[in-house]
Amino acid sequence: MGDTINPFSDEYFMRQALEEAHKAFDEDEIPVGAIVVCNNRIIARAHNLTERLNDVTAHAEMQAITAAANYLGGKYLKDCSLYVTLEPCNMCAGALAWSQISRIVYGAGDKKRGYTAFSPSPLHPRTELVKGVLEEECASLVKCFFQKKR
Repeated sequence: MGDTINPFSDEYFMRQALEEAHKAFDEDEIPVGAIVVCNNRIIARAHNLTERLNDVTAHAEMQAITAAANYLGGKYLKDCSLYVTLEPCNMCAGALAWSQISRIVYGAGDKKRGYTAFSPSPLHPRTELVKGVLEEECASLVKCFFQKKR
């Protein structure tokens, strides 16, 4: 049967988030991409826009939360999953908690700015967390970006 990817797997959706991260890279933004999935359907796609918008809050996750809420017509993302290529920062984790998102899946950890460096966790207590999906691919894009900047 070959190597087919289940269209509703964490890997499949993380690859979609990676596509967004590549867009950010091409636009000279820190290459983080995010998508929001509801009922196995992508309802929001986003990547970092902090440089273009000159806005420190324009992280991929924040853009995705806003787009998903607009799509759903409400502020809560209770039956949704966020796929993001880099561990959310504390600001984004707090926003995700307020959104009551059901699930967060991230690729690479972020030891310097990721929310797990802070205690206690700002996430909603019912949010399921999955880490390390396509971790190497997600991390290498960020490393490549910063090496290019030096």
